[in-house]
Amino acid sequence: MYLVKSRKFWLNLSRIALSLAALVLLLREVGGADVWWVLQHADLDCLGAACLLFLLGIVIRVFRWRVLFHSLGMSPSFRLLLKLYLVGNFFNTVLPSGFGGDVVRVVELTQQERGTIPGAATGASAAVGTVIVDRLTGILSLMALGLLVLPFSPNLAPWLVWLFVVLALGGLLGGALLLEGRLLRWMTAYLPSALSLAGQGKLADIYAVVSGAGAPAIWSALTLSTLFNLVNIVIYWLCGLAVGIDVPLSFYFVLTPLLSLTLLVPISVGGLGARDWVAQPLFGSVGVPDVIAAAMTLSVYAVTLAVGLIGLAIYLVEGLAGLWKRTEKDGKV
Repeated sequence: MYLVKSRKFWLNLSRIALSLAALVLLLREVGGADVWWVLQHADLDCLGAACLLFLLGIVIRVFRWRVLFHSLGMSPSFRLLLKLYLVGNFFNTVLPSGFGGDVVRVVELTQQERGTIPGAATGASAAVGTVIVDRLTGILSLMALGLLVLPFSPNLAPWLVWLFVVLALGGLLGGALLLEGRLLRWMTAYLPSALSLAGQGKLADIYAVVSGAGAPAIWSALTLSTLFNLVNIVIYWLCGLAVGIDVPLSFYFVLTPLLSLTLLVPISVGGLGARDWVAQPLFGSVGVPDVIAAAMTLSVYAVTLAVGLIGLAIYLVEGLAGLWKRTEKDGKV
């Protein structure tokens, strides 16, 4: 057990080091002092508006998560899910990959809501499964929005158009197969129980939640995801305006999905490094200087971290309150 924990510690440490090294290398390449100057002169009104919209986006995502729980016959309180989303958002900004906060959400929810849902899935499986569907519907909606707006996005480089079309269509197809369930169950039916999506193992329990939410819940989640993604695209646009980027809003319907995918890179801490490097050729294709592009992606991270501090405050306050209760209890025994 110690060896496993030790490996995980060093793996996470190496991921953080790689993310920071990629960011430092980029800043050396484009000029860190110039990027800092741009950030110092950023429009604070735009960044403030982006922070408020980020909070609105979290509220929308909480409604989406709650819809998925209701489809499973569970009804955790809105207040609890909002708290977990705010806490998870903070950990998404400081843990390797952009889904470290999802793990925190699952762990915290499993500890606080120990009920079960009908069928084989346990409360823990429901927590994991709903988080997966929560994320998946968001990505599918974002890709679909980009494809819809793509014909109205002028002056995009051909390579960027083809890159987005391939990724979006592939993502939509893969996501649809994942939610539909039957094909993947058939493909994994003869695998060992621990790896099969059709057996009685933990993975199968989780997949029962992913594929069993039902069409009404999925469509509701996709609708809320579309609303959230529109808000998210405006956030990116505002961060671009804050550092002086003047490109059509339609460009961000292509840019935002591609940059959002970098959050899934396991060597990235909250997208740092990975998102900044990916943004360079994307913004370069519409004539945005590298320095300005780097300042824009760092401003997105700053907005995310600023809102994430709310989650950190909640996490610390609740941790101290729990410690105080345990101390009081021990004192009475």
